[in-house]
Amino acid sequence: MTEPDSRRARPSLYEFAGGEQAFLALAAATHERCLQDPELNHPFSHGLSPRHVENLAAYWAEVLGGPPRYSNVLGGHSGMLTIHAGQGAPDEMGDRFETCFIRAMDDAELPDEPEFRRALSDYMHWATREVNSYAPPGARVDPNQPMPHWSWDGLQEPPPRP
Repeated sequence: MTEPDSRRARPSLYEFAGGEQAFLALAAATHERCLQDPELNHPFSHGLSPRHVENLAAYWAEVLGGPPRYSNVLGGHSGMLTIHAGQGAPDEMGDRFETCFIRAMDDAELPDEPEFRRALSDYMHWATREVNSYAPPGARVDPNQPMPHWSWDGLQEPPPRP
């Protein structure tokens, strides 16, 4: 008899983090760190939705294995990319955001488990590059971008379209 594959029974990153409350705490902590950053302060202190923290939490939660609230209400991945497209952000802003996110994991008291932290850090590294690829002025977003899904093993291939 073979032993069960423990990876199959593993909770999603969303569940392991602590669910909705953990992602709200992470989004709030990341936002606060961005406000303290001299380069990120301006974009994070002007013109954001009053629900920015909740929307950010919903997006990350969905990508990392949580419910599809962002897709159901805010346009999914295409909606998120459209918000950032054409803003002309330099590459270092993505690196600065990534640093804020990584440090905010401690602020939000997410589990201090190395594999979990690595998975989230890897996700954010990928995500900042994805968003920055749409930063040049005039960038256009395909309205049917599939929502990315990230697991313990990294980016998961989207299911084939019917």
